[in-house]
Amino acid sequence: MTGRIIETERDVAEGAAWLAAREPRFSHVITVCGPLPLRRRSGGFAALLKAIVAQQLSVASAGAIWQRLETAGLTDPQTLLRAGDETLRACGLSRPKIGYARALAAADLDFHALSQLPDEQVIETLVAIKGIGRWTAEIYAMFSLGRADVFAPADLALQEAARILFDLPERPRERQLREMAAPWSPWRGVAARALWAYYRHCKNKEGSL
Repeated sequence: MTGRIIETERDVAEGAAWLAAREPRFSHVITVCGPLPLRRRSGGFAALLKAIVAQQLSVASAGAIWQRLETAGLTDPQTLLRAGDETLRACGLSRPKIGYARALAAADLDFHALSQLPDEQVIETLVAIKGIGRWTAEIYAMFSLGRADVFAPADLALQEAARILFDLPERPRERQLREMAAPWSPWRGVAARALWAYYRHCKNKEGSL
């Protein structure tokens, strides 16, 4: 069983209402941030490759590398595996990321079958591939597969938003935030959207001071 899948803004709104009814702080987030975004994106090989490209890079740098890969036609498994190191480096990939990209291509994932697996099996399947950590797998499950109950507690923005929203003395670590999020099931994916929205709200508020 895959659990609830988020397909539309109405699904997000349903999850937000559920969270707000059970945790007043989420009600506050929705009041100050407005409707939460859908944040659905396409899945498949290119989506995971793009996530690998973006690791530890600015949005601008990752976008430039991705554009070069697209222009060179290197965003599908077969062409990427045929490309030499020099070609991939010319697109901006580092040596480790070349290895990660090739590991993903060689894994020959059945993305339809992946989409039918339960949440934890999706994540286990993805993290078994070199270069894909749990954060990347959770983000893919949330936004490319629409899993309503997946959360990414290692995300620094989620940690910081939780610190501010719940008035914590310090930013919660991954394990602590995962435990905090347990009562937000079966809508932890919407809770993540709420915390990201609140993080942006707080940062924008700081910038206006």
